Amino acid sequence: MEHESQPGASKSAPFLISVQQLAKYYYLGRTVVPALRGIDLEVKHGEFVALMGPSGSGKSTFMNLLGCLDRPTSGSYLFDGMPVSQMTTNQLADIRNHKIGFVFQGFNLLPWMTALENVQLPLAYSDLPAEERHQLAWWALTMVGLRSRAQHRPMELSGGQQQRVAIARALVTGPSLLLADEPTGNLDSHTSIQVMAILQELNARGITILLVTHEADIAQYSHRQVKFRDGKVVDDAPNPAPLQAQERLQQQPGLDETKVIS
Repeated sequence: MEHESQPGASKSAPFLISVQQLAKYYYLGRTVVPALRGIDLEVKHGEFVALMGPSGSGKSTFMNLLGCLDRPTSGSYLFDGMPVSQMTTNQLADIRNHKIGFVFQGFNLLPWMTALENVQLPLAYSDLPAEERHQLAWWALTMVGLRSRAQHRPMELSGGQQQRVAIARALVTGPSLLLADEPTGNLDSHTSIQVMAILQELNARGITILLVTHEADIAQYSHRQVKFRDGKVVDDAPNPAPLQAQERLQQQPGLDETKVIS
């Protein structure tokens, strides 16, 4: 099955993400609630960017727009040179299914399925043979250090392990962009570092990562920090010396192995 072609795609787009004057308003009767007020932002291929801000600042709304889960009220959004506003519903679904991986604060794993089966879910409607889907799921679990937990169900896994299964599920389609919305929000500090070690290694392999967080210490693992307030970007600065999660894990006793395969 061939995917529907995308309008205006460029093979040499300088930015994976480029938004100009992106706005989102919600209408409640006669009341207009501005969630985003004209965002300008560009993200290069291979960047690791932390989106920060207090609750209600607009960062999660922005993430939903970048993930093609919602449409903006106004403004433009180019994904790898492709104008998202001109895409059909099928084209948007194709982007979500093949170009973008999602990780959320809630793990959203199906409790009656094993880790391996949960990871295979995004491939359920693909045209790949069953054996190839199975192999890709094994690969993704290996990438996050959970091959030995493949046959365990979510209730048999720790919170950190469940989040790593969720990351593997996001990876299984081979996305170029990983959107992580508060992925450490339900985890203790040590387990959060384990998750950040995986995200940093995946970024080193070329995956662009946008991480929504309100935790300043978690943002220190990124290469760039963009701060939101009241629906606007109020600061956008590089982080010249990001923390290295794998180094921190080696300095303290770990609960289990988290290193991504070489």
